[in-house]
Amino acid sequence: MKKGRRTLIQALAALLTNAHLTGFLTGQIWQGSSKQVCVPGLNCYSCPGALGACPIGSLQAILSGGRRNVSYYVTGMLLLFGTVFGRLICGFLCPFGFVQDLLYKIRTKKATISRRLDRPLRKAKYAVLLLLVLLLPALARGPYGVGDPWFCKYLCPAGTLEGGIPLLLQNEGLRELVGFLFSWKLAVLLAVLVGSVLIYRPFCKYLCPLGAIYGLFNRLSVYRMGVDAVRCTHCGACERACKMNVEVTKDINSPECIRCGACKTACPHGAIYSGFGACRAAGKPAPEK
Repeated sequence: MKKGRRTLIQALAALLTNAHLTGFLTGQIWQGSSKQVCVPGLNCYSCPGALGACPIGSLQAILSGGRRNVSYYVTGMLLLFGTVFGRLICGFLCPFGFVQDLLYKIRTKKATISRRLDRPLRKAKYAVLLLLVLLLPALARGPYGVGDPWFCKYLCPAGTLEGGIPLLLQNEGLRELVGFLFSWKLAVLLAVLVGSVLIYRPFCKYLCPLGAIYGLFNRLSVYRMGVDAVRCTHCGACERACKMNVEVTKDINSPECIRCGACKTACPHGAIYSGFGACRAAGKPAPEK
C-alpha cells in the first residue's frame, strides 16, 4: 500500500472517532449513546471530540469498580477486534499511532536501539497490561472499596494529549486544580512525543497495552500476511523497510507487526501478500536458497 493512502486512512479514522469537533471549542465531552461503544484504537473517553469509549479505559473502569466485575462486553469487543484484525488496528485505525507516525516524519537524525536492549523493552507492554490494566485496578482498593484506573491515571499519554490538555485549555476551573499528577502525565507525554521524533512508534513498541493485546492475535487473526516461498529471494528489502524491526521472512505475523504494509511495498519480487481469509498458511518462513 502506498504511504499516502495509509496516511489518509489513518487521518480519516482519527477524524471519525473524534468527530464531535465542537467539543474542542466548548470543552464539553460528548455524552451521546455512542459513548457506550468501544472504538478499536487507543482514544481517550475524556477527549472532547471522542464519540466512543477507549477499550483499555473501559476495561479498567469495570475492574476497578466496587463490584469487581469483569465486563464481558468490553472483553468481547477486544476479542472481536483482535480476532478479525490483529495489529492492523495499530497500523491503520489508532489515533495515537497516527500521531507517532507524523512525528517520526520530522527530518532529523534518528536514534538506534540495539537488539540487546530492544528485545527486553518490547516485553514492557505486557507488564503494563498485566499490572496497570488488569491486576492493580482489580486488586488495589481504596478506603471505599474502589480502585484506580492505573494506566489511564498514571501513564497513558494519549489521555493527556486528547483529553487532559484540550479540557484544561477550555476550563479555567480545571486549570486551578492542576497538581503533581498532571505534571507527571505531561512529562510522560512529552517524553513519548520527543521519543517519537527519534524512534519509530516508541509507545507502540514498548508501552501500549492495547497493542500487547492485539499482538497476541496476529498469528490467529482473519487478516493475515504471508511470504511466497517461491518468489522470495531473501534480498532483505522487506526487513530493511520494516520500522517495527520484524524478521519478515522468518515471522511475518510476529506480535510486533502492525500490518502497515511497508514490507509488501518494498519487496521487489511481489513475494509478500496479505488479506482477509486469503492467507491461511501465512507466516511460514520461506526456505533459504
